[in-house]
Amino acid sequence: MKRRSILLLCLTLLSIAGLATAASAPPAGHITGVGGVFFKAKDPKALAAWYRDVLGMPVEAWGGAALRYDAPKHPPALAWNAFPATTKYFAPSTSGLMINYAVDDMDALLARLKSKDVTIIKRDDNDPNGRFTWILDPEGNKVELWEPKR
Repeated sequence: MKRRSILLLCLTLLSIAGLATAASAPPAGHITGVGGVFFKAKDPKALAAWYRDVLGMPVEAWGGAALRYDAPKHPPALAWNAFPATTKYFAPSTSGLMINYAVDDMDALLARLKSKDVTIIKRDDNDPNGRFTWILDPEGNKVELWEPKR
């Protein structure tokens, strides 16, 4: 939790300070961002429908979603962090991957989750970086939902 808070705080400060200038740009041949998140599913169509119907993911006819960085209320950066293999942060999921989704209105999403009988594993409305909620998707993957502090 502390590690995530520090990382998110650093990303926020960097975006506010505008430190990403052309003068400090790294040389060519480096990573500029995440172009997609891909993972295996036992039933990809059913899982995509759940993400669409329960979490409001804008799933398109091709089966995936294009999530835009310039969407209203979306944070200006994506956090990337490798956790130790022994971390319990992803529990109760046994997956080695957890995705944090930025949300625009946690209260509205929590109401939708309740109406769909989704169990909330944990909720934190007091983190200095915003509000967090953790759930499991139908395949047992832990999902972190984050409404950035405004």
